[in-house]
Amino acid sequence: MQLNLVIKNGTIVTAENVYQADIGIRGEKIVAIADNLSGEREIDATGKLVTPGAIDVHVHHQMPLPSGVISADDFFTGTRAAAYGGTTTIIDFVAAEPEESLLDALAARQAEAKDRVVIDYGLHMTITPTDIAKLDQLPAVVEAGCPTFKLYMAYGFRLKDGELLQALDAVKQVNGLPIVHAENWDVICLMIAQNLAVGRTEPRWHPRSRPAVMEGEAVGRVIDMAALVGTPVYIFHVSCDDAVERIAAARRQGLRVFGETCPQYLLLTDAAYEEPGLAGTLPVCAPPLRSLTDQARLWTALGRNELQVVSTDHCPFSSADKALGLDDFSRIPGGVPSIESRFALMYTYGVLANCFSLKRWVRMCCTAPARLFGLTHKGVIAIGYDADLVVFDPNKQTILSTDLLHENVDWTPYTGFEVTGWPAVTISRGEVIVEDGTFYGTAGRGKFVERQLSM
Repeated sequence: MQLNLVIKNGTIVTAENVYQADIGIRGEKIVAIADNLSGEREIDATGKLVTPGAIDVHVHHQMPLPSGVISADDFFTGTRAAAYGGTTTIIDFVAAEPEESLLDALAARQAEAKDRVVIDYGLHMTITPTDIAKLDQLPAVVEAGCPTFKLYMAYGFRLKDGELLQALDAVKQVNGLPIVHAENWDVICLMIAQNLAVGRTEPRWHPRSRPAVMEGEAVGRVIDMAALVGTPVYIFHVSCDDAVERIAAARRQGLRVFGETCPQYLLLTDAAYEEPGLAGTLPVCAPPLRSLTDQARLWTALGRNELQVVSTDHCPFSSADKALGLDDFSRIPGGVPSIESRFALMYTYGVLANCFSLKRWVRMCCTAPARLFGLTHKGVIAIGYDADLVVFDPNKQTILSTDLLHENVDWTPYTGFEVTGWPAVTISRGEVIVEDGTFYGTAGRGKFVERQLSM
């Protein structure tokens, strides 16, 4: 058998096993897993781990806000940074204009990505209040390869409870998966207004206006609605114990409820908002960073499979954009960069800290995202799957900084974080796109992946 590329002598890590073998690639696929393979090109992975390419199902590239600010990474810079960090597939978002059909919006977003993406990508369709009248278009959206639907319980995209129930039922009818930003927007708006009215304008009032108990309430509310209509539901960016408890309780009852958390909630706390001046604005995101107690609960939840995925909610804004809210925390663009460092951070602070195993690391960063979101040829090292692979050096020590990272933003919340373990080689569909810190990929080589759910 003619092999284009062979990864030799590595320790293969999957969600189920850890073992020694070579991996043979022909074209874009894995075609052999055995000892003593040879090929046109060989990569020696002695002393290194070989994992599936990581998958990030929650990112926001070139995302415009109502204020006119746009997230700092476009589809090229963001996916290039992802590749440096061992991520080979992302899922971003589509939001239709009020008079635009969902299919037209999907096509327009694909056009934005087409000539920029370095790695493969999918898209979630957002259902906004103006899209409730378009729910009859959902079958065509699923047919076009977009079977996951973002539902907001906050911001201008917020669905009121009746609209939320309609959307959940419509998504169920097409065997889709609703994915939800769960917060109590009415309470948040009231608390923001109360704080601003008495001069509480600093970033420290951001978490105090979005209390954890109300995140838990919103998570519980949408879980109850999903159970009422009989649909599975996936909860985005879980930040606190209150939300974990609602998800864990639902799963114990046998409900198909899934949840993710993100590196910022696992590694940072609300103490970051106490920093003076601009520094306090930088980590503003929603839900906000929480307490050390909440952080510890999230690590436990990952180890117990109460949460199934670690994504990033990568949505960076420059420090100049963050400064727009220096005198009013409610105007700070929300979001942090994490797309490049996620995989290594989870290895260092998860695996090496004995929070979870190597297999669990791969499951939550690679395999579970693929299975939950219909990436049927990704997230697994097996014959016939896409040759999306990472050769991971478990001994490489790095201190994170903007000098090291490639995200298109002038700050990182992980400045000074020490990581042990970093991707040495990133392979996307059989092509080496990053090796030893050098980028070999090209803009536009990534493909749109039409996804099919099998839940």
